[in-house]
Amino acid sequence: MTQTKSNKLTALLEMIKFSHTVFAFPFALMGVVLASLVSGSPPTFAQVLWICLAMVGARTGAMGLNRIIDVRIDAANPRTAERHLPAGKVSSTEAWLLVLGAFGLLILAAGMLNPLCLKLTPLAIGFLVLYSYCKRFTSLAHVILGICLAGAPVGAWIALRGDIGWPVVGLGLAVLFWVAGFDVFYALQDYEFDREQGLFSIPSRYGIQRAFLIARLFHATMIVLLLMLVYTPGLGVIYLLGVAVVSGLLLYEHSLVRPDDLSRLDAAFFNMNGTISVTIFLFTLVDALV
Repeated sequence: MTQTKSNKLTALLEMIKFSHTVFAFPFALMGVVLASLVSGSPPTFAQVLWICLAMVGARTGAMGLNRIIDVRIDAANPRTAERHLPAGKVSSTEAWLLVLGAFGLLILAAGMLNPLCLKLTPLAIGFLVLYSYCKRFTSLAHVILGICLAGAPVGAWIALRGDIGWPVVGLGLAVLFWVAGFDVFYALQDYEFDREQGLFSIPSRYGIQRAFLIARLFHATMIVLLLMLVYTPGLGVIYLLGVAVVSGLLLYEHSLVRPDDLSRLDAAFFNMNGTISVTIFLFTLVDALV
């Protein structure tokens, strides 16, 4: 019985790709660092803990909901037909329990942080729900996903300060364009399927060549926004070095994928983006501490 429960939990975590939480987690912590720099005081352990739990709840709930809403599309797509829900490895009831539990954790964590976080929780969940339906009516789904992940640093800032300020707005926009850019790459895998099924994405609407140009534009905009954050009190040369490293990583990521060769797309999407988010956070943290 214990082994069965363990296997089921593993299947649920694999269904939502829990390990990929690393994409947005460092940016949430970067929001904590920026808020601390502007406030002039570090966060408490409890605040950081609840921010982390809110992040895990939001991301887990969003991914679980996306899998539930897209189950028929996933079943029809050869690339995704073996995902846990269409393949029957996880039941719809189990997936819904995971989603409800995750969003419950998000609401609890937001309430433990401050009243504004709690009031904004329905808006955050609303965007997470919206994203799962976007591919049915707009090619801007990548931007909506970017908005969802931009909520990580913005939410962390609000949790500590109870307001909105330029540093985190700039960081949020940087995350938005970063996510939108790599999600355009990810959508290249389903270019033919999306066109056949009438689903919307930047590649399916504008073609593969233009999709590459748009992804590059998004990531160039991210770098510009990150550079503008250097005016945050407490950031300087070390942070700028981190932005330079991230620029190099993005250039390498773009070199891995070509319009006529998507064989290294997984390496570009999963490995490089996790490295990018961790890198910019660590340089920001070190600069703040120094």
